[in-house]
Amino acid sequence: MTRFIPLVLLISALAACGQAGLTTKSGSPYAPRGNFDPADSIDGLIVGHRLMAAGEYDLALEAYYRAAGQYGLTADTLSGIGSAQLMLGRLGQAETTLRQAVQEGSDFPEAWNNLGVVLMERNQTAEAVQVFRQAYALDSGESDSIRDNLRGAIAKNEDLSYDGQSETRFDLIGRGNGSYLLLTPS
Repeated sequence: MTRFIPLVLLISALAACGQAGLTTKSGSPYAPRGNFDPADSIDGLIVGHRLMAAGEYDLALEAYYRAAGQYGLTADTLSGIGSAQLMLGRLGQAETTLRQAVQEGSDFPEAWNNLGVVLMERNQTAEAVQVFRQAYALDSGESDSIRDNLRGAIAKNEDLSYDGQSETRFDLIGRGNGSYLLLTPS
């Protein structure tokens, strides 16, 4: 009798699947598909930006990967992925991803800025200054964060006695209204 109940539940569950909108072609060896409309899903970029602002970098990275699956590897998605990798301390991965982002969207100031932040973290200040200048030019000087990042990079690059222990702060810039503060260790 106890084996009979799970079998009845399985049969009724399978019957319900046929009624719940799952479709399959007759004779098809593949599992039935649901009537899922990708337009009904929440934008992975927005979710990623919100998770970055909340400090949930692992979850943000997953959201950006989902967005890349939906939109492709655009400058937006690559910039988000690279920013999350940076915040997780994966500097090599972040640099590679953000370089790919600026190749994909050479007129995308947020990606240039975030690449500059990675370069500063890797103590490549001369290149970071050039990258921040590019970001500042593309942004037409409208972002205070990019301007401040450029100033900090220039100051660090010109100070030959720089010991790396100052309280310079560099800001990651997200697409839209979000900006993510990256503090250098003091």
